[in-house]
Amino acid sequence: MASEQADYDIVIRNGMIADGLGGEPVAGDVALRDGRIERVGLVHGQGREEIDATGLLVTPGFVDIHTHFDAQAIWEARMSPASEHGVTTVVVGNCGVGFAPCREQDRDSLITLMEGVEDIPEVVMAEGLTWEWESYPQFLDAVASRPHDVNIASYLPHAPLRLFVMGDRASAGEVATAEDRAAMARIAAEAMKAGAIGFATSRSLFHRSANGEPICTQDAEEAELLDIALAMGEPGSGVLQVAVDFGGTRALDEEFAILSRVARISGQSLTLPIAQIHSDPDLWRRIMGKVGEANASGANVCAQALPRGIGVIFGLDLSAHPFFLKPSYRDIAELPIPERVAAMRDPARRARILSEDPVECLLPVAATINRFEGMYEIGNPIDYEPVPESSIVARAAALGVSAEALAYDILVEHGGEPALYMPFANYADGNLDVALEMLRHPDIVLGLGDGGAHYAVICDASYPTFLLTHWVRDRVRGEKLSVPEVIRALTHDTARAVGLEDRGVIAPGYAADINVIDLAAMRLPSPRVTHDLPKGGRRLSQRAEGYVATIVNGRVTYRNGVPTGQLPGELVRGRQVAPATQAMA
Repeated sequence: MASEQADYDIVIRNGMIADGLGGEPVAGDVALRDGRIERVGLVHGQGREEIDATGLLVTPGFVDIHTHFDAQAIWEARMSPASEHGVTTVVVGNCGVGFAPCREQDRDSLITLMEGVEDIPEVVMAEGLTWEWESYPQFLDAVASRPHDVNIASYLPHAPLRLFVMGDRASAGEVATAEDRAAMARIAAEAMKAGAIGFATSRSLFHRSANGEPICTQDAEEAELLDIALAMGEPGSGVLQVAVDFGGTRALDEEFAILSRVARISGQSLTLPIAQIHSDPDLWRRIMGKVGEANASGANVCAQALPRGIGVIFGLDLSAHPFFLKPSYRDIAELPIPERVAAMRDPARRARILSEDPVECLLPVAATINRFEGMYEIGNPIDYEPVPESSIVARAAALGVSAEALAYDILVEHGGEPALYMPFANYADGNLDVALEMLRHPDIVLGLGDGGAHYAVICDASYPTFLLTHWVRDRVRGEKLSVPEVIRALTHDTARAVGLEDRGVIAPGYAADINVIDLAAMRLPSPRVTHDLPKGGRRLSQRAEGYVATIVNGRVTYRNGVPTGQLPGELVRGRQVAPATQAMA
């Protein structure tokens, strides 16, 4: 229903408003005008468009603060899959990887690094990146010049910055000189002025380029980090995002002391990933103890956690599976899926593959492919909290066959679609109780969805829908979460963690980023393989049901999961202050 004599652009009527602040949803209307929320409560005026939200949940748009859409934002308008799951603002540049600043001679190096760290195929980036920039401000301008279905904020990434300033000395692991540090600081100041929301780096042993070299930022000294952080501006000007696993070249105490000192001295906030590592299930609690101590001493530190198991998805048309390193499989690995499946059905080849040792591989995923005790078959919908009795090992024992043989047969049966799910973090106890503990920790916010990366290994950008289906509505293996706390976690808390205080709340003056949700009808189907990247590159996609409408900057981008063609997303330049709001009408 629309009105020609409109007072507002859109009026959402009679919904249950979860405002993002953690209170119980209340019935009311929401009026939008000129990209902002104009009125909340009882709205008498008419909108050019009227949305009937009777029986539906009305929430702020979700803010996903850990994505890698840096490249996808250049070649594609839709930030799928995040935008299909109610996300209206994303943050890119995470983990210190990205594509600016960059000289022409370094383009291949940055592509190789992104391929290794974030599992984005080289051919996809080589085809999709346009490279009309050299400086970081020019990269932001390139993103801003393109239409998108979400708002995009960005960190200045450390790896391209270091390569830009130091050249080959960066990848050789040399210590930055005083001149190097001064040059990086100047670029960081320029980046903040152009609209960066902060600076991101990686100190993780797992972050390696496709050729196996460690990321060039791994052992950057404290002086380098501090000079960059101080150049970001006044205290509170931005965010320091650090990918760190505390298993690198420095012990936990030493590494955390460095990061917390940089945050405290510079006055910038610090955010880092947190997860339960199965080999040391309590390490995350020790890390969070350090976070608490740092905050008590005057720092501003928060961790980011995924609200489900962190794991990989295996399939014949994906990056890996339990047999992809077997010589007799590698002989047929390049065949089209139907021919490969037919070859795998041959009893003689099956026997050879099952009996062979894998070839050597340095990729981190190679260490996980044979952990059948923690591996599960993917159904539809996928079960992200599977019971131990459904593991490949348990099922194989019940059937009287080997776990390897059962996994093989499942892969063949699924053909080119995802077949096996293996959580390797946040699932040490065979349930998601630890994720619940993280979600309710005062110093942890949601993150680590990695949208735009790991295209053929994970599809964790669907976590907002998982929170609403599993944690709010469907969980049977333990305590659930309430609508107010989940909506606050997806909106207000993530937005404020990265200084975007003008969104994540339904109140007058805030950004008109809104979801209208049918919670009862919401569904999260299993991931599927699509070949819609540049050069036909593959990725895991995961749709959602139940989003009646998603609105970005006052324009509807999705209706019932179908894109409208509207692309109102904007580049968010720098920190955003909260509006002075009026009371609810």
